[in-house]
Amino acid sequence: MAFDSLSEKLQNVFKNLRGKGRLTEADVKVALKEVKMALLEADVNFKVVKNFIKSVQERAVGQDVMTSLTPGQMVIKIVNEEMVKLMGDETTELVLKPASELTVIMMCGLQGAGKTTTTAKIAGKLKQKGRKPLLVACDVYRPAAIKQLQINGEKQGVEVFSMGDGHKPVNIAKAAIEHAHKNGFNVVILDTAGRLHIDEDMMTELIEIKENVDVTQTVLVVDAMTGQDAVNVAETFNGKIGVDGVIITKLDGDTRGGAALSIRAVTGRPILYVGMGEKLSDLEQFYPDRMASRILGMGDVLTLIEKAQETIDEDKAREMEKKMRKAEFDFNDFLEQIQQVKKMGGIGDLLGMLPGASAQLKDVEINDDIFDGTVAIINSMTKKERSQPDILNPSRKKRIAKGAGVDISEVNKLVKQYEQSKKMMKQMSGMMSGKGKRGKFKLPFGL
Repeated sequence: MAFDSLSEKLQNVFKNLRGKGRLTEADVKVALKEVKMALLEADVNFKVVKNFIKSVQERAVGQDVMTSLTPGQMVIKIVNEEMVKLMGDETTELVLKPASELTVIMMCGLQGAGKTTTTAKIAGKLKQKGRKPLLVACDVYRPAAIKQLQINGEKQGVEVFSMGDGHKPVNIAKAAIEHAHKNGFNVVILDTAGRLHIDEDMMTELIEIKENVDVTQTVLVVDAMTGQDAVNVAETFNGKIGVDGVIITKLDGDTRGGAALSIRAVTGRPILYVGMGEKLSDLEQFYPDRMASRILGMGDVLTLIEKAQETIDEDKAREMEKKMRKAEFDFNDFLEQIQQVKKMGGIGDLLGMLPGASAQLKDVEINDDIFDGTVAIINSMTKKERSQPDILNPSRKKRIAKGAGVDISEVNKLVKQYEQSKKMMKQMSGMMSGKGKRGKFKLPFGL
């Protein structure tokens, strides 16, 4: 994730604090000096860092902290609370009018920030909430922008309104709203044109749309990879046209992440969502408290649970649980489990949401294609072999290995994992039934 480097540095600072029985004011100042350097290296705005350190220091050298039996933990608690305050205290939702009225959302941002893809992601989110969104192609300048929106709209099952590239964006927006009223849409999302950099023509165009259309929310999309430039862009857009909220994209990439910690403080505008990948489902609601927990290495179990609830079929999960209790699962079930996990996102990102995992995984390269070989092996089996793994003799394994394009040792390894898991499930099931307890086992083979 974007904050891996910052997270590692902060955890090292806190590790030193935890080791001390009592803290002196000098201890706190030394620790906060290191925190300051870590934040600046993460490309957090200088004024924001200065005010943040001042706030933490004023609280951390107070009597309550210094006389505490665990002063190190108290300082960490204060840093966490101030970081949450920095990013907005509470979660901010997109403001939508009642479903019986028309909500108009204008998306804006520089070219390359991922605005068009993010626009489709928002449409998908709103559709899941029961809204009927209409995507509108107002970017008449960038080659293939209209086509990109149409492709993404089709993937999301959302209609796209387009008049081609021969009309002014403001006229397209007005025509789209008329179309929405006539056809029962209750959300219109305008994908406006970006530029490589901020210029007067772009701002004039956006102002013209807002003057002629009743825009409910103006949402700015910025690229986390651009660091401080993203904050400057947000400040300029907010000053010129007025912004209601910000979406930060590419926060899953190898970036320092300072934009997420600076934008709210500099612009006063809330972060609504963060883009955590290229898939149309990779858009997460922004929770300041959860993001602070991730940055400080405390994990983000709530988001992990929500991802699971969104992607895992409850009926299938219950059925799987029954099978596992009786040790009756087969390779069809294993394949189903892999598909469920992959729907939730990148394996590295999922593991990073577990408390303490980011520190343990910092030197481990996690490949999201880790299950591809296993899937290929299972897909090379016949239906009977998947449902009856016990019939897998050497000749069958040889044929499966050839079909999957792997060495036969990989097939043997998978079969051995299956046998060990089945044996373990039988033992655990027996132990649980013997004690009258019912555990919950969802993922076989150590998943």
